[in-house]
Amino acid sequence: MKVGITGNPGVGKTTLVKRVLATLPLRAGGMITEEIRKCGYRVGFLVRDVATGKEGFLAHRHLCDGPGFGRYRLCLKDLEEIGAAAIERALAEAELIVIDEVGPMELKSPRFIAAVERALGSNKHLLVTVHRASNHHLAYRIRHEVDHLVRLTKSNREEKIQEVIRLFSG
Repeated sequence: MKVGITGNPGVGKTTLVKRVLATLPLRAGGMITEEIRKCGYRVGFLVRDVATGKEGFLAHRHLCDGPGFGRYRLCLKDLEEIGAAAIERALAEAELIVIDEVGPMELKSPRFIAAVERALGSNKHLLVTVHRASNHHLAYRIRHEVDHLVRLTKSNREEKIQEVIRLFSG
């Protein structure tokens, strides 16, 4: 089963992923990204390995030295050595591969792109969040090739969390 989650920023895609992971009895691997907030302001994003808990920076306003992306600088080293590596490990070891998120920042990494393409082509369960409007070929593929694409809104979030749990449990 391959399930894609899309929706506007801040609608709860990562929250859905975390709730699904907490509920399903499947051995999961892969990566999650989350906002880093200081004094009420977003200063960056972290990347976390689902299986090991190892964290690094995806992007930060002050602590990364990679390519610029809006107000942030990317940390491609952490994305590749934590995020892409977690996806690669999940391909070998996990029952459920989690990729949160396939978005413009992550798509700057060739290693990340290759890992996501392998996950999409694998026979493993996949739960992937994807940027709602990216024109990148991989985001397009995900939105059109997954078994189920869930369009998340604030008003349907609870219903969709239960739907995704049912999809993987059935």
